[in-house]
Amino acid sequence: MKFMVLIKADKHSEAGEMPSEQLLADMGKFNESLVKAGVMLAGEGLHPSSKGARVRFSGNKRTVIDGPFPETKELVAGFWMLQVSSKEEAIEWVKRCPLPPGSEAEIEIRQVFSAEDFGAEFTPELREAEDRLRQQMEAQAGR
Repeated sequence: MKFMVLIKADKHSEAGEMPSEQLLADMGKFNESLVKAGVMLAGEGLHPSSKGARVRFSGNKRTVIDGPFPETKELVAGFWMLQVSSKEEAIEWVKRCPLPPGSEAEIEIRQVFSAEDFGAEFTPELREAEDRLRQQMEAQAGR
């Protein structure tokens, strides 16, 4: 099972403050443990929303909204993509995530859909097309 782990933003990440050397070292060790266990597929930190944009869709109209965005607690500051056997295993990994002393954080864990989740509507032809796209992405990533 794949899970997207979303690290929520806070006033520090939204201000563009960089983590301390100690937190970077601790996070590196944590990421190393995820990789050694074979569960980490990807993981990155994100720039603050002031450097981002949103595209709002309303019928055929597209409106671009430049950051920053007001609701910090609803923003994502980083992510991991984990391949684990259950939601419980994902939770156990996330509980080990290092944080700065005295800080508060919220990390969201969401299961990623698999082909089987879509049922009969995901026809063999659509599955083949999806597989071709995944192979192309993997080939591009390997460049």
